[in-house]
Amino acid sequence: MLETSARLLKLLSLLQLRRDWTSGELADRLEVSSRTVRSDVARLRSLGYPVEARPGVAGGYRLAAGTAMPPLLLDDDEAVAVAVGLGAAATRGLGVEETSLTALAKLEQVLPARLRRRVEAVRESTSVVPGADLDVDLGVLSAVAAAIRGSERLRFRYTKHDGGESSRVTEPHRLVRWGSRWYLLAWDLERVDWRVFRVDRMVPAPPTGARFRPRAIPEDAVVRHVMGGVRTATWRYRALILVHAPADEVAAKIGGPIEVHAVGPSACRVEVGSDDADRLALWVAQLGADVEVLEGAELAAAFDRLAARFRRAAGAEPST
Repeated sequence: MLETSARLLKLLSLLQLRRDWTSGELADRLEVSSRTVRSDVARLRSLGYPVEARPGVAGGYRLAAGTAMPPLLLDDDEAVAVAVGLGAAATRGLGVEETSLTALAKLEQVLPARLRRRVEAVRESTSVVPGADLDVDLGVLSAVAAAIRGSERLRFRYTKHDGGESSRVTEPHRLVRWGSRWYLLAWDLERVDWRVFRVDRMVPAPPTGARFRPRAIPEDAVVRHVMGGVRTATWRYRALILVHAPADEVAAKIGGPIEVHAVGPSACRVEVGSDDADRLALWVAQLGADVEVLEGAELAAAFDRLAARFRRAAGAEPST
């Protein structure tokens, strides 16, 4: 006969497996009496599991929805499926990326090594159409999320936009998704200041277990730091443009945390940037307004290349 604690876990697993069980069915599965089943059900209720009972000769039990989410028991296949699903949600624009990462960090912390290997095998054997997802290693995202959740120092090798590499030791604070990129806001222990890092350029080192007390920082300051860090450190190409359209209209079309400065009622200045000058030119063209490049020779050259390409596509000879 199973010990009480082991029997409770098995009972809970059975109740989660299907909707309805008769008292006799549960008693047979657990190899106990119906009286013991009633006693075990009462213990589960005291732990917060909402087990409903049906009266009568054919009465039984079912696990109902409660006011709070109790712990779930997952078998090996279910745990792997949940981990893979959370990883997929974290890398798609579904609006639950950060929540999915937090849940994934909690789950991977308790996954046995054999199940972690199965999760990695699924990820490595899965292909994604280019451009459908963000280009970032989910293992890196999970490692960063786990360090944030556990208030554990994070060491990593970082590749800068110019190709140079450096080693960083940080106190990770927050993961922020901006467009198709993930960024980490962290306190850099060597530079004694907040820094922003692109996650796809990070290679985390094995954790050391060193803990830290998280620094207090307002939520709006998190966004400001990421915006400033992206503009000054992570864009390979930057430009200042004059858009001949009202600032509020341009800000609405951009739809992201990029500052728009009004220059009169019908024009505004915008600082933009990207790792790809041609892609930046295409993005600016989608604003649907006349644009002047005030600063940024690479963007101006990209506009010239694209203009020639579009003229060829239209069947016209490039103008001289």
